[in-house]
Amino acid sequence: MATQAHAEKKRGDRAAGSANNGKVASQVSHVRITGGGGGGKGTVKLNPKDPNWEAPACWYEPKTTPKELKEEMESLKPKKPKKDKEEEPIIGAGADATELSNALLGQAKNVLDNYYQTDKYEDYNIDQQGKGMFWEGVRNPNRADDPEADACSEHAIWVPNGKPPKSMPLAVSPKILAEYAYEELPIPGTDISMNPEDKQTVNLDTWVWLDKGKFKPVDVTASLDLEDGTHLSATTTAKPTSLTLEPGTDDAKTYPGSGKCVVKNGQLGEEYSAGKKDETPPCGIRYLRASGQNGSYPLKATLTWDISWKGSDGTSGDLPSGSFSTTENVTVKEIQSIVRD
Repeated sequence: MATQAHAEKKRGDRAAGSANNGKVASQVSHVRITGGGGGGKGTVKLNPKDPNWEAPACWYEPKTTPKELKEEMESLKPKKPKKDKEEEPIIGAGADATELSNALLGQAKNVLDNYYQTDKYEDYNIDQQGKGMFWEGVRNPNRADDPEADACSEHAIWVPNGKPPKSMPLAVSPKILAEYAYEELPIPGTDISMNPEDKQTVNLDTWVWLDKGKFKPVDVTASLDLEDGTHLSATTTAKPTSLTLEPGTDDAKTYPGSGKCVVKNGQLGEEYSAGKKDETPPCGIRYLRASGQNGSYPLKATLTWDISWKGSDGTSGDLPSGSFSTTENVTVKEIQSIVRD
């Protein structure tokens, strides 16, 4: 029937898509993120301090079993032509739908034969079912359209269980998982607290601090768990370490003098209270000149996070520290006083 013929043609078109691209279409990773999920509402992505550092655009991981490969290849076998006289011809096709579908399926099968190098394995290595998997290139979901992801477009490689391929520099590992997780850290935006809160006054200290409950270590775990028992994971942790203040004018003094406030007693800066009015803030600013009528100073606050990771195999290490900045327009007024004799 016409409906069935069109269905076969549509399937052939999908199959040919892989052949025309010259690559296997499926490049979706099995890696899962827990503990952060890419960050929720109000979270931001860190800017690595090393401008040349990036998470990997792609990697190789276990993807296909011999049984799955065989089933896929069997599905691409030519279909027997239909003899139904009521079948409607496809206008301008030059061949019936089944012949066209078979041609497209044949193209797709050739691509897969080449990609999996099936000539190296008897019956798609089915006798090794449960003893290993074909490792294939996958794209970092955050860089799926990045041309660098094409670096993982080589042939699939058969890898026995427990023997990661040494010939693959981008073979998935706890370190690669940790680097991927870096981008998924749920970092809160750098919202600072100040006292005075609304308008600052010339020569009056402004106390600056971060909410201790909000700005604390955060972590996410990237893991790869497969039915064959494969398990790899890495937990990447970000810890706030310093807050750098840039007043937006040279007519200001920062506390400390460097403008870099570091963690003390588990907190960045110190919340102001009435009993501290005669104290110098451990983290803050003193503006020395008013911002002028209808003007303001762009106060920039940059929070730096140190990044570390720990893998399921006992490996661990550090990744480039990251930062996130926010700018707040600050109005500074000058108190006028009258001196009488």
